[in-house]
Amino acid sequence: MPKIEAIKKVLVIGSGPIVIGQAAEFDYAGTQACRSLKEEGMEVVLINSNPATIMTDKAIADCVYIEPLTVEIVQKLIKKEKPDSILPTLGGQAALNIAMELEESGFLKQENVRLIGTTAKTIRKAEDRLEFKETMEKIQEPVAASIVVDKTEDAIAFANEIGYPVVIRPAYTLGGSGGGIADNEEELRDICANGLRLSRVGQCLIERCIAGWKEIEYEVMRDSVGNCITVCNMENIDPVGVHTGDSIVVAPSQTLGDKEYQMLRSSALNIITELGITGGCNVQFALHPKSFEYCVIEVNPRVSRSSALASKATGYPIAKVAAKIALGYTLDEIPNAITQKTYAGFEPALDYCVVKIPRLPFDKFLQAKRTLTTQMKATGEVMSICDNFEGALMKALRSLEQHIDSLDIGRYSERSKEELLERIHAVDDRRIFIIAELLRKGATYDEIHAITKIDYWFIDKISRLVEMETILKSRKLTPDILAEAKRMEFPDHVIAGYAHMTEKQVRQMRLQSGITAVFKMVDTCAAEFAASTPYYYSVFGSQTEAEADKKSAKKRILVLGSGPIRIGQGIEFDFCSVHCVWSLAGSGYETIIVNNNPETVSTDFDVADKLYFEPLTPEDVQNIVDIEKPDGAVVQFGGQTAIKLTEALLKMGVPILGTSAEDVDAAEDRELFDEILGKCGIPRPAGKTVFTTEEALAAAGELGYPVLVRPSYVLGGQGMQIAINEDDIREFMSVINRHVQEHPILVDKYLMGKEVEVDAVCDGEDILIPGIMEHVERAGIHSGDSISVYPAMSISSHVQEILVDYTKKLAQSLHVVGLINIQFIVYDEEVYVIEVNPRSSRTVPYISKVTGIPVVQLASRVILGEKIRDMGYEPGLAPKADYIAIKMPVFSFEKLRGAEISLGPEMKSTGECLGIAKSFEEALHKAFIGAGIQLPKHKKMILTVNDSAKEEAVSVAKRFQNLGYVIYATRGTARFLGKHGVDVIGINKIEQSAPTLMDLLLGHEIDLVIDIPKQGEHSHDGFLIRRTSIETGVTCLTSLDTANALLTALEDTREREVSLINIADISS
Repeated sequence: MPKIEAIKKVLVIGSGPIVIGQAAEFDYAGTQACRSLKEEGMEVVLINSNPATIMTDKAIADCVYIEPLTVEIVQKLIKKEKPDSILPTLGGQAALNIAMELEESGFLKQENVRLIGTTAKTIRKAEDRLEFKETMEKIQEPVAASIVVDKTEDAIAFANEIGYPVVIRPAYTLGGSGGGIADNEEELRDICANGLRLSRVGQCLIERCIAGWKEIEYEVMRDSVGNCITVCNMENIDPVGVHTGDSIVVAPSQTLGDKEYQMLRSSALNIITELGITGGCNVQFALHPKSFEYCVIEVNPRVSRSSALASKATGYPIAKVAAKIALGYTLDEIPNAITQKTYAGFEPALDYCVVKIPRLPFDKFLQAKRTLTTQMKATGEVMSICDNFEGALMKALRSLEQHIDSLDIGRYSERSKEELLERIHAVDDRRIFIIAELLRKGATYDEIHAITKIDYWFIDKISRLVEMETILKSRKLTPDILAEAKRMEFPDHVIAGYAHMTEKQVRQMRLQSGITAVFKMVDTCAAEFAASTPYYYSVFGSQTEAEADKKSAKKRILVLGSGPIRIGQGIEFDFCSVHCVWSLAGSGYETIIVNNNPETVSTDFDVADKLYFEPLTPEDVQNIVDIEKPDGAVVQFGGQTAIKLTEALLKMGVPILGTSAEDVDAAEDRELFDEILGKCGIPRPAGKTVFTTEEALAAAGELGYPVLVRPSYVLGGQGMQIAINEDDIREFMSVINRHVQEHPILVDKYLMGKEVEVDAVCDGEDILIPGIMEHVERAGIHSGDSISVYPAMSISSHVQEILVDYTKKLAQSLHVVGLINIQFIVYDEEVYVIEVNPRSSRTVPYISKVTGIPVVQLASRVILGEKIRDMGYEPGLAPKADYIAIKMPVFSFEKLRGAEISLGPEMKSTGECLGIAKSFEEALHKAFIGAGIQLPKHKKMILTVNDSAKEEAVSVAKRFQNLGYVIYATRGTARFLGKHGVDVIGINKIEQSAPTLMDLLLGHEIDLVIDIPKQGEHSHDGFLIRRTSIETGVTCLTSLDTANALLTALEDTREREVSLINIADISS
């Protein structure tokens, strides 16, 4: 069928800020779809509140609105832009929920806008728990015994009837939000009440627990005339009971017989046909491990997290095809973009194995519960490709960048077999390492399977890796043993450690024996047709399919990506990598990208000239360099991951383009940097470098408390803490020194000033500063967790001049060519430097979009030798834009049971949203709405403040009182505020008699909790208040600066039209 002629202007709804359960996979899908629509001549309007992603870049759509994703704002946008269609299936659950509300309210009909991609009826059938159950029963597809409830009591009655454990699944939520498995009535009450609160329609499905069955997923496509294909099927190593986003996943499935595979495939196609889905769809099954019994867990009638994995695993561009289907094309009319010979109706064939491992945030939240359940906890993931499962698993482990290069982490070697068998009852992220240790200690496959229900096939594969460890430790290394170890992807340095050799000796032996990595191609068709988009993975012991194009006169540049998304290093670095590749290609270079993250645009098949899907380690990058022999490498756009590879690349003889490695080191090396600051006459807070706890205690004693303690060469404030006494120093140093530190630890005097941030492009002589950003929260809260305002509002022109002068002096002294990010503290009109990073930073996408200055493109051209003036820009601070833009952090605390939510110098936010307007108040208001903070409802709040902040809390309390809030406070805070004329209701602390703070929170009548703990305080009460507020859905602030900003937004009650700003119109 040809394209539907009536579709001319399409509104694409994005997925909003990155949170656990809804990460970059939707930005990747949305970006690919927008480009696919534009190919067809559509006018594309995009709304998404996330400023960090490439999706909200003006190159992706004709009109780009970085606005809060609420029904009211999307309605206003539809009235303004008048699209004829909405594509809601590419923005995750956020977009689907908005589209459903617009449809159900009759608004779309009234405005004559159609839903394309899939119908509201189809979405309801798949998403509404009751309709889904009835549809499955109609087509005789088995589902687990279940009931849909809107009251907790009904859930308890049903559980008593079918017996515990039961699974709770709230309707219309994402990443298993609010869901879980309950083993008894108390747990059911807790999970169900929370699930009902989080569900858009106040519904939960309570179903029979089939934990222990295999979890299998099928990614399927269907067009409007009923053609269906399976793109890929995937199998979770963990059985049902662990959210698929937190499980190790393998594609294609490895343990299904052909009968099981075809049975589930037929079922998936049967379901997608009955639901009438057009586009991509994901079907999750539970399969009984011993019989052919199965049941359907759920269906996502949209592009999902697994779609990104299936796309990258097969090379089949699901989102691109889904967008074409939405326009009316059929699968047999859409060309396969990878082979350019076949069509999208051709099912992909895989002649390799893909493994995905989740990147979990427990390194940031040491106190959080590590248990994995049906509610997702991972912030990102890595994927690896190999021709055997063992190799793919080993490559994925080292891609995580968690100091893990094999299954031998040494952590459990002291424990007995009995202790470890007991330990694997706990389902957490460490279980695979414990299984490996059990196999070393002689546990049988039966013993492990009986407890974990993990398939024997996977246990056997882990056992093979353990056997290889034993061989490497006990036998002399021969070329045959080495070849087999490399086939299983053991890194050279791990083999060297086992064989008592140096890494260099192992590499020499490899090269002499001809054991080198070769590269195979991902081509969607198992090499049946030649592919025209080079997308490669490495294996050992095969023929290579990758070679450098000798005929091309173009110079080749290697761009290193940023690896998995984690707190502290998110999607913003992918934005930078993609723009860098596009800019280099525009300058006439051949681009090669190396990355291992399946959720991102940088690993899309058509972004660079060549894509290598590989771990970002020195050895893996060396294999690529040996074949491609690049003329240079760019490391400044891939976050700390790429920067850490600088030294290794230089040893390989690859020139680093842009700022030199020595200058990057000078910014991190305390003594060298102090020397530069001295020469420039720039003050910084006094500080020392230390290695041991004793040295740290001495340094802190000399500097005077409070001090800031942090390791060098980190991103996202990893391991950074404010210490107010000796006990804090001891505690923090023990945490930092859990991993061997190659670099010293920094101890600085802590200044309580205003934090200001600058990104600049430098060409070796001149600098261009797009804008100065100011943080709302004072210094001490990580810049990624602060509310950031552009242009800086409260800084005098005198201070601005100093900031520009210091930036120029530092950039010139460090010989920066490309990007530099500097963080300053302004304290009593004095400017101090706290950190300098000669690379791209988290704020680059945001400052580029709000000023219209293409920062990464300019930096990429500067790296190649162009000058700022020649590119048409006047050096210095660029004129202010016409808008005020506020970047608001977004957190995912409710997903991490037991995580501490109070903010400090270590970053905790998973994403960000933007408020942009002509006035500060409106921008702030939009930013809070975008972050999901919508007050007031009951106008009741709790205020608990430490002694040192009580004076400051008086004005905050008075402002809330003027807004009509009833304020509850613990006795000490209540007495103090009462003395200063604030009406406060005193309430008991948690351990005192009822009613206590806890009773208030659990009564669901509180809108807001402001809890200001003493820095370094570890009181159990404060922790419980903060956790309970998050888990009962109450906004909790831990900084008075944030509270003041929220008050500014709440006090601004003027009735005004919300303005919508198309950032595609902003030009520099």
